[in-house]
Amino acid sequence: MTAANVLLVVLILAALGYILGRRRALRLVKGDPRKLHSLPGYYGWNGAMFTALPALFVMVVWLFLRPVLIERSVGEMVSDAMIPEGSSHSLVMSDVRRVAEGLDRAVANGTLRADEADALVDGLSAVRDRLTALGIAIGSNVPEETTTLAQAFRHKTAAGNTTMAGIVVLLALAGFGYAVLRTSPEFRARNSVEQGLKLLLILCSVIAIATTAGIVFSMLFETANFFKQYSWTEFFFGTTWSPNFRGNSDLGMLPLLWGTLYISLIALLVAVPIGLFAAIYMSEYASPKFRSVAKPLIEVLAGIPTIVYGLFALVTVGPMLRDYFAQPLGLGESGSSVMTAGLVMGIMIIPFVSSLSDDIINAVPQSLRDGSFGLGATSSETIRQVVIPAALPGIVGAVLLAASRAIGETMIVVLGAGAAARMDLNPFEAMTTITVKIVSQLTGDTDFAAPETLVAFALGLTLFVLTLGLNVLALVIVRKYREQYE
Repeated sequence: MTAANVLLVVLILAALGYILGRRRALRLVKGDPRKLHSLPGYYGWNGAMFTALPALFVMVVWLFLRPVLIERSVGEMVSDAMIPEGSSHSLVMSDVRRVAEGLDRAVANGTLRADEADALVDGLSAVRDRLTALGIAIGSNVPEETTTLAQAFRHKTAAGNTTMAGIVVLLALAGFGYAVLRTSPEFRARNSVEQGLKLLLILCSVIAIATTAGIVFSMLFETANFFKQYSWTEFFFGTTWSPNFRGNSDLGMLPLLWGTLYISLIALLVAVPIGLFAAIYMSEYASPKFRSVAKPLIEVLAGIPTIVYGLFALVTVGPMLRDYFAQPLGLGESGSSVMTAGLVMGIMIIPFVSSLSDDIINAVPQSLRDGSFGLGATSSETIRQVVIPAALPGIVGAVLLAASRAIGETMIVVLGAGAAARMDLNPFEAMTTITVKIVSQLTGDTDFAAPETLVAFALGLTLFVLTLGLNVLALVIVRKYREQYE
């Protein structure tokens, strides 16, 4: 039974729990809800809550733990003799997963019968050839041991899913029976439901915190593995980025950090003036009718996918900068450049600056403006000397948050700035960023024990610390200089 089917069964039982819980409560008081401690709906929700929540919790925990447990169990079956020369344990497990997924997909869409898929344990060449002809991810070059491990992977997954389905359904039935039998006129159903909702909210908060901690610790552990194989001084202070999966790699991050900061700086030079001036105009000069149209149109820029911005940089902005600026000035011959990515990225983050700044400027009390006008100041003088100083901490926070967004961008850089890791002051030269190299180092079947792959986690941790520092700086500035008005 698949997870979707189990979820459907649990939801049906929860709906029955609601109906029967409510009906039982009304039946016990002969249809007079005034004799109940709580409203009838609370008795129904109590039945649905006890039916669904424990079962779904167990199901979610299993879905998170299943890949780890099965991967570890099958991984222990991989001996050194099964690992081809030049390969590794992680690459063998990647092949095992690929073969298992191919078999499951073939069985699911009817291309292959379940008994034919099981026959691969015996290495039947006819079935293997048939799968290859049908485009399933199993070829004649797959070792016999890999197909055996793939079958073990499939069988353990199926057994785990069956066990999980049985436990979840039994738990849902137990909760269903407990909630319905517990229903009585004196039962405090509202208190029970509210306590359950409180626990659910606490769980959601814990999940958010645990997710952040999991992200940090996963990067820390893999980064520690990287620095066991590669010198941290060469990584942080090296000026050459030249990964080579055959060994002898130069993995200095300074060219990537330089490209990241250079492109982000150009993006901020575009976004901050335009976004701030747009915010000032909309909050201080624009009519309500114009503002109601202009503000949503500006915010539409934030909803455009970054891949669309990347295509815009590749097709339009890059060639234009090359033909009208780089080539006439003798600064470059390529449409992929720091300037291309920076300009397009600046356009993308304009809404982050304008919307936040607009809200912050509007939060400045009107009494300050009226006092300035009463002293004879003009509108421009009031904005420069009263409104902007009062809103400055929030504006600085908005700029730093926009900078964090720019530093983490990937697709615009891939299509607009190229992939060359270099340190150069010429804005019309192709460069790259940390995020682009993280993607490239983790693309394809890679050995997760090699420093050329583990370096992606070190780069990710560096980027995380950089953006976290900017966010913390923004919060410190806002809290230190924030003006509170009555």
